[in-house]
Amino acid sequence: MAAIEFLSADHGYALLVIIYTNIMLMYLMAQVGKQRKKSGVKYPAMYSEKDDIFNCYQRAHQNTLENLPAFYSTFIPVALVWPRVGSILGALWVTSRFFYAWGYYTGDPKKRMNGAFGYIGQFGLLFMLIYLSIVQLGLIN
Repeated sequence: MAAIEFLSADHGYALLVIIYTNIMLMYLMAQVGKQRKKSGVKYPAMYSEKDDIFNCYQRAHQNTLENLPAFYSTFIPVALVWPRVGSILGALWVTSRFFYAWGYYTGDPKKRMNGAFGYIGQFGLLFMLIYLSIVQLGLIN
């Protein structure tokens, strides 16, 4: 018996992606905290006027937070209908955020593009949501 009976067992993959997303967010948050302490950037300052490395850590985290609403608003409806494919695309996006951050952490902002493969997940989810919306409206079968 499933814990949530109206969901299939495959929806467990989507729940794992949500857990994975939270782990990624906590990791990025912890990295900013460590770098804040190392750089001596006191709260409530968001950025440093002296330490570009801290700023790179902060931007990696902030950019992820900026993209999170777009991720969740595409991931959740897609994963409800197609849990396996949605979860693969979601996990791809979450994984890319680690590579994005690690590239940024080098101090060379161009290396953040190491995480550009996440666009496959993000746009895949968006296109699937568009398709789902069109089908739901009865415009196509």
